[in-house]
Amino acid sequence: MRAPLLCRSLQRAAAAGSLALRGLCRSAGPAEDGTGAESNPQPPFGFLFDIDGVLVRGKTPIPAARKAFQKLLNSQRQFLVPVVFVTNAGNCLRQKKADQLSHLLGVPKYVFSLGFRQLITIDRLREVYPLLDMVDHDRRPKALHAPAVELPKIEAIVLFGEPVRWETNLQLIIDVLLTNGHPGNPYSQSSYPHIPVLACNMDLMWMAEGHSPRFGHGTFMVCLENIYKKITGKELRYEALIGKPSEVTYHYAEHLIRMQAVAKQWKTPIRTLYAIGDNLMTDIYGANLYNHYLEENSRRGSKARIQAKAAGGTGSTAVSQEDEMDNPWESELASAAATSCRSVLVCTGVSSPHTEVPSDARETITETVFHGHRDFRFDPALVEPDHVVPDVDAAVDLIFQLENFTPNENHRTA
Repeated sequence: MRAPLLCRSLQRAAAAGSLALRGLCRSAGPAEDGTGAESNPQPPFGFLFDIDGVLVRGKTPIPAARKAFQKLLNSQRQFLVPVVFVTNAGNCLRQKKADQLSHLLGVPKYVFSLGFRQLITIDRLREVYPLLDMVDHDRRPKALHAPAVELPKIEAIVLFGEPVRWETNLQLIIDVLLTNGHPGNPYSQSSYPHIPVLACNMDLMWMAEGHSPRFGHGTFMVCLENIYKKITGKELRYEALIGKPSEVTYHYAEHLIRMQAVAKQWKTPIRTLYAIGDNLMTDIYGANLYNHYLEENSRRGSKARIQAKAAGGTGSTAVSQEDEMDNPWESELASAAATSCRSVLVCTGVSSPHTEVPSDARETITETVFHGHRDFRFDPALVEPDHVVPDVDAAVDLIFQLENFTPNENHRTA
């Protein structure tokens, strides 16, 4: 579904964040049993793969992707290493995306269902209130009629991905925001703070089959934010920003990695995540940001252990308020077990490592070259990849070398 969703229930909108997040991370799935666990080494690492610009461009697979995944599958076509596909693309259902990856790359697919209830799409909103969409003269109503039904109050807006008709979506979302969720009414002077807005994709651009990147949902968000501010003089506020580069996305991806290792009955803990992407401002920024989180998490854990030892090893030591985790999503998922998240940039998509970031970042980088979202601060260190490789096949080779990981050749795909 390409149009933004307008959620009726505020309570469901709060849950919508986690539901949308689950749609962003597609687990490659565990083996049904521990077959092969004894004959293959148990990896202490996992892969987080971006899709567009890394594995495919549009509907065309990148040649290196098939070669890479032949190294990751055993003879039963099960993954030798935990794998999660982490994409911001929300323009199709999970089942369809899984089908595409399975067909293009020959990888197994594991999908579970999720969805929203009591939702209103932009198309439905336009159908009930046809006078709100006036840009396209060919779509204007021929006769004026009062709405046949009155929609309930819209209590939250969820933005998934770039829509097909930007002018319609921008107009109707602004209408919802400026009427406190009653778009059939005139604009209200008391519509700020506005109803909650959740956004699930902040990519300014993405790579398809063309030679240059295409507008992404982040570009749509820039338009929406600036129109809202121009009309109201106030900033559009987000209840949550989900998807890369937000930490919660990587935390959930790590959760899926751990689930795969548990399902395979592996004893070796997953300590290192390798995030492979083509976009400095989302994939690399997000992986590095999560690595900072893991380092801080480890520091706080060490501090707590030292305090516990000083208190006699009771383990009941109190943690100071500033050291308490302030991310609400942490209480919903198990604590992070990984100790590092390494960023790997491939050169088959959006970013060119030689032109995106000037060599003297402190003197030459300005806000105009930061393609990240408005609410994320720019830090040159966060867009510096740990490794730069030509393509995803080279990335897999490099990581196997770094981890000294050599799968049993008898159990790999031909």
